[in-house]
Amino acid sequence: MKLKRDLYLQQIRPFYESDIIKVITGVRRAGKSVLLNFIMEELIESGIDDRHVIYLNLEDMDYEYIVNASDLNKEIKSRIHDNEKYYVFLDEIQHITNFEKALASFRATLNISLFVTGSNSTLLSGELAALLTGRTVEFEVLPFSFWELKEYLELNGKSFAEDMFYDYLKWGGFPLRFDYADETASRRYLTNLYESIINRDIVKKSRNIDRKLFMDISLYILANAGKEFSADNICDYYKQQNGKDVARRTIYNYLDKMKKAYLIHPVSKYNIVGKAALKNREKYYAVDMGFRTINTNTINFEDTFFLENIIFNELLTGGYHVFTGKTFKGEIDFVAIKDGKKCFIQVSYLLASPDTIKREFGAYDKITDASPKYVLSLDKLDMSQNGIIHMNILDFLLHKKELMLS
Repeated sequence: MKLKRDLYLQQIRPFYESDIIKVITGVRRAGKSVLLNFIMEELIESGIDDRHVIYLNLEDMDYEYIVNASDLNKEIKSRIHDNEKYYVFLDEIQHITNFEKALASFRATLNISLFVTGSNSTLLSGELAALLTGRTVEFEVLPFSFWELKEYLELNGKSFAEDMFYDYLKWGGFPLRFDYADETASRRYLTNLYESIINRDIVKKSRNIDRKLFMDISLYILANAGKEFSADNICDYYKQQNGKDVARRTIYNYLDKMKKAYLIHPVSKYNIVGKAALKNREKYYAVDMGFRTINTNTINFEDTFFLENIIFNELLTGGYHVFTGKTFKGEIDFVAIKDGKKCFIQVSYLLASPDTIKREFGAYDKITDASPKYVLSLDKLDMSQNGIIHMNILDFLLHKKELMLS
């Protein structure tokens, strides 16, 4: 059975009847189409005539005759037969040339509520985006969170245990990967999925892309997610591995394409003293842990970068704006902001020694900001001290405990 991802539906429901265009984005196979189907079901269950619900999957060969805005305009208008409100769902809209023109026309001339999905963040960028400025609201869908994994397994009559976290930490939350019982099949599925995204959303849409070079660089970036990004380090690594030079401009070009395909998310620094975002070196986190694993020979569960990635994705799913905190002499892993309020978060594997405890809690020593401060680790024993809250990572991921903001 498909999981009804209510966290996203709660965000979208207030816009069901609005004429603003609902844009659902995210990496391929994260569940955007399933989410559309649940929205359609809710509308029909609420009393909407199903004849007033129009759905087109624009990757389906049945609609290969729709190639541009004019074709799409004709198709939708041919399906509208009265003056009552229609609910139009366009899946993977990026395949239609100049689709923005059609969407702008629909919104201006038809009595409809419009929902679209896409797998590239350039969906509403460029010159044509001016047609839709202020007329869209975007929701990004990520692969399953750990809490959603629990819900999905229980929905399908399978047992769940907290120690499944280590499997999740290694292989991630893409919904279809849970159809496979062993690691070999999971690796094959994730590798094929990653290559498909590269082929369809990057290589096919870009000129002068060296596919092998892109694969090498992109997988290096994913394997090192959470570390401060350095194009020079990548250039050095590639030279050592292949005996060839690669231009820094090429690195940044490929990095941009990874962001636009939702393979990675950037994290800017936040000046805790000045209370503002800083435009210097960013970090990047992988959209899913499985994409890290397919290029990592061994998984070190004590590697804090893996845990940071999980926490970062959880915060994104929860609707937070996330930054790395910059202090006078160091950094805080995350500054999480929502509705104008914030908290600070340090992430550790285990607080197994006095030195580790001193390092993680001591990161807050020079911070006078009164916002809540957390240390998240896998320890079960509560080690809160000096007003700094210790929280078990699994309790946070399974929604047993919530962050406080101020």
